[in-house]
Amino acid sequence: MTLAQAQQLVDEWIQTKGIRYFNELTNMAVLMEEVGELARLMARTYGEQSFKESDKHRDLGDEMADVLFVLICLANQTGIDLTEALRKNLDKKTQRDSQRHQQNPKLRD
Repeated sequence: MTLAQAQQLVDEWIQTKGIRYFNELTNMAVLMEEVGELARLMARTYGEQSFKESDKHRDLGDEMADVLFVLICLANQTGIDLTEALRKNLDKKTQRDSQRHQQNPKLRD
């Protein structure tokens, strides 16, 4: 699935199942909530925190997909083409950071 297809699929889901988009500010708050849930699971899976009983059956991919879904909602609401935005962002990072990372001794094996 491409990013454009994902944006279309989310829009279709919202229009048919979700009735309408939440407003942008609400979706921004929902995005932060979903990122928090992902962070909690990451801290328990890869960090030093122990699992609570309520977290034991959570799926990392599902939590990431929740974040992506809300991010796509925000992109759709604000007219952002995520394919083009990601392409521009990678170009920016390549111009700005490629040598910096290559020369960073902390990244060497």
